[in-house]
Amino acid sequence: MTSTDAATEGHEAAALLERTRAVVDPHLRAAVESLPVGMRRVAMYHFGWADAEGNVDGRAAPAGKAIRPALVLAAARALGGDPERAVRAAVAVELVHNFTLLHDDVIDEDATRRHRPTAWAVFGVPDAVIAGDAMQALALRLLAEDDHPASATAAARLCACVIELCAGQQADCALEERGPREVTLDECLTMAMAKTGALLGCACALGALYAGAGDRSVAAMDGFGRESGLSFQLIDDLIGIWGDPARTGKPVGADLTAHKKSLPVVAALTSGTPAAADLAALYERPLTTRDEVRRAADAVERAGGRDWAQAAAADRMARAVHHLSRAVPDLAAAGDLLSLAEFVTRRSH
Repeated sequence: MTSTDAATEGHEAAALLERTRAVVDPHLRAAVESLPVGMRRVAMYHFGWADAEGNVDGRAAPAGKAIRPALVLAAARALGGDPERAVRAAVAVELVHNFTLLHDDVIDEDATRRHRPTAWAVFGVPDAVIAGDAMQALALRLLAEDDHPASATAAARLCACVIELCAGQQADCALEERGPREVTLDECLTMAMAKTGALLGCACALGALYAGAGDRSVAAMDGFGRESGLSFQLIDDLIGIWGDPARTGKPVGADLTAHKKSLPVVAALTSGTPAAADLAALYERPLTTRDEVRRAADAVERAGGRDWAQAAAADRMARAVHHLSRAVPDLAAAGDLLSLAEFVTRRSH
């Protein structure tokens, strides 16, 4: 793909995400506004619709990129369904995604998201956790109250996905407790598939269900989303080390400062190179200065972690397209899905 082609696809995906927000956000906001006032205040702030006092804030950050709801609607469209019938499912997936973000920020003690303080940093841990719990329940209620014939199956699938997400998060926490020389790449790939790939797979599967697709197509769409999700995570991990703070909203090398065992880091640690030993030594003590963070990033690169992650992201994207071709043999009908997949794997922040 040329740089011109990539730019064109990027513009197409950005336009698709804007259209998705225009369709989904009013329903998402209405759902959030149905929450009791205390939880509603935290959720409105988290989504960027209000300031900490509950006042509508036109300067606030937008409520994310809407990638997951866009996948729901694009999957429904690719399989001949009516995307408008799948809007509730798209909202439910976005609520679940944001429930995980609220909890992740607490677990990781991240103080910044979307260029402003995280919800727990503003409202405290209990309120942030409770708001996340309420958003998960709200997602399931939306599906339970939907009169679409696929809603019950979709609700069960989303519940199974949440359990898998929790298992992935638990595995992530367990890996962080282990020493830098004690973690394998396979363990990290399995964890990332559960923590990130599962929800993107579920989003695509829900779109297929709402299009009335059969089991084979639903499974193929799930595979497409999962592999795209793992590619997404690989790129996200690269951004966590080398991303521009002005664009990410997080300090330079934030994942290294937090001693995250992200995929490029573990690939580097398990490379058997001298740089791997250097990185392990750095990871065995706090990284408190900008120079130490720079040295850690350099060690990851010298050990091959950066190159491996970039190559693995491309490989997972190829696997994703293979799954998609099983559900939609004429890939021209899946242009929106392919544009979204290219967008998330070619982004730089």
